[in-house]
Amino acid sequence: MKEEVVRKNLEFRRIYKRGRSFSNKLLVLYIYKNRDNINLNRLGISVSKKVGKSVTRSRVKRLIKESYRLNKENVKKGFDFVVIARVNSNDKPYKDIEASLINLFKKAGLYNNEGNFYKDH
Repeated sequence: MKEEVVRKNLEFRRIYKRGRSFSNKLLVLYIYKNRDNINLNRLGISVSKKVGKSVTRSRVKRLIKESYRLNKENVKKGFDFVVIARVNSNDKPYKDIEASLINLFKKAGLYNNEGNFYKDH
């Protein structure tokens, strides 16, 4: 997963400036077409200090990362994503964060339901 991460400030700024944004109560998603590698999605996560102290921010990051990891097969390839956690996300359980992230990918038109684990259960 190392190569699938947006790390540099320059990359974050490019995605903010040139990308499109989608939001809901818990998260904001910025998407930008990746020109370097069309077979790969890259994810960046930003959690402000307004969300909480370091333990809370780390927990929110872990929940976002895990929900993306479990659903990335259903997301179209060739994009850079930045997910920003809103203040409301600080005490939410995993299912709420996951549903919020999937909702944003659907709003962006990047989510395919085929192969979804929950579809046939």
